[in-house]
This record gives sequence, structure tokens and C-alpha cells, in this order.
Amino acid sequence: MTVYISIAQQQLRHERNGYPPFVAAISTASKGAGQCKGSEQTPLGVHRIRALIGEGAPENAVFVGRRPTGEIYTPALALRYPRRDWILTRILWLCGEEPGFNRLGSVDSMARYIYIHGTPDTEPMGIPASHGCIRMHNPDLLTLFGRVHTGEKVIISDR
Repeated sequence: MTVYISIAQQQLRHERNGYPPFVAAISTASKGAGQCKGSEQTPLGVHRIRALIGEGAPENAVFVGRRPTGEIYTPALALRYPRRDWILTRILWLCGEEPGFNRLGSVDSMARYIYIHGTPDTEPMGIPASHGCIRMHNPDLLTLFGRVHTGEKVIISDR
């Protein structure tokens, strides 16, 4: 069971024994691939799902600091907070598995708060537009969330 993320194709693929693959369009960092804290880039390499956050929350629930705010995303809410980086519905918090590359120090994906998370349906998929995380439309994220487990491998590639 592995989640594959292709930055070049802007695509997520989840393979699970005995099930057909799940494939979805995503949006990774507008600044490309990179490992360093503060870079706003999507980190490469082997990761694991450290935590699954948001079980039971309604679709479009707003999260700040991995906690639900009690808000539900709407276009009116977006107008009130135009600078917010919307993290919606569910969060898959990633941690790097490769010391010195995506784990520990200034390259630590978990300390950089790198997630796979929901985003407003108005946000484009298939093009890089995030601040480092992997964004998905909420229906696709809900499907993925129901298929994965904590500890599952996530491989992020620039190919």
C-alpha cells in the first residue's frame, strides 16, 4: 500500500493490494520541489503518513494548526479572509523517512507541516499552486482518506 505523488504530472496515485488504483489530480507547490524549511516547496522522497486528521468532520470543515475552527468554507468566508491558505476537510500529515534529506534539521517535512489536504473546489488542480503541501479537491481527499492508514508509505517524485 503506497501513495505515489508525481509533481511533473500533478497526480496522486494510491495502490492497495486487491483494489483498483485510485488516481486524482493534485496541486503541489507553485515554487517547485525542494526540501528546505521556509522554501514553500514540496519535498521529495519517501515519507510516511504520520497522522490522519479530521475523521468525522464535515466536508469543507476549516482547519488551522491541524484543529477544526468550527467554520465551514463558503465563498462568503473566503471573501472575509482573502489571505488564508485554506486547509479543508481532512489532513494527512507527512513525515520524512530519509535523515538529512526530508527528515531532521532544516529539511524535516513533519516540522515543515507538509500535508495532503483539501482545498476549495474553485482552486485548480493539475497545476502547481500550493505553498508546499499537496492539495486535493475535497471529494477526492475523502476517497483517499478512506483508503489509507497511519504509517502508510508516500513517495513524492519530481517525475
